[in-house]
Amino acid sequence: MLPTHIKFTFQYDRKQLQQELDYCLQREWPLHFNSQDFNGDWRSISLRSISGLTNDIYAHAGQGAYQDTPLLAETPYIKEIIDSWKCEKEAIRLLALAPGSVIKPHRDPGCAYKDGVLRIHIPVVTNPGVKFTVNNHELRLNEGECWYMDFSSTHSIVNEGLSTRVHLIIDGIRNDWTDQLFEKHGYEISKEPKANEFDEETRNKIIAELERQDTDAARSIIANLKGITS
Repeated sequence: MLPTHIKFTFQYDRKQLQQELDYCLQREWPLHFNSQDFNGDWRSISLRSISGLTNDIYAHAGQGAYQDTPLLAETPYIKEIIDSWKCEKEAIRLLALAPGSVIKPHRDPGCAYKDGVLRIHIPVVTNPGVKFTVNNHELRLNEGECWYMDFSSTHSIVNEGLSTRVHLIIDGIRNDWTDQLFEKHGYEISKEPKANEFDEETRNKIIAELERQDTDAARSIIANLKGITS
């Protein structure tokens, strides 16, 4: 069984993260686009987006070429963290969940390491009332920690505390460097489903959906599903 979450062994400086967050809070943070999946106040600002704008908060794996927003250059410690991940980056955002807000149980298909992508969460500010649940596991994410979660599994978040929770979220593309990192932290690549483990109908549906995306990441996954090597 592949893990649905990993806590990495390294720790980031929460004070530096919070100083740069204070700067970011001076900007406008749009409400999250996925309004059907939350109640309350869930906002985001982008450090990397398809358009290069901070208010472009859309994040869908494999949907196109991403570029840094001006805000990333103004947050040097966050940029240092991002640069330390030796893989191609897609969306990078700060997401804020206000007190009393709920992200309902839902799944994000294709947002798992086995699908060729990784979504990293780094808590910047949080409180004991935040409940983060992935695949029926309630996790305690502390400030400055670094986590991977398989968001193709059912997940939800509740902020029952008195303060806003803010995470730095990095979407990346899997490569050899990330494979080594994940294996070091207990992710057994040998246990991933092989392309021929899907029945033909399911495999064809997956390929058809990936072909509609028409991105390098999608084409790489299609090649694996078809058993093609480059």
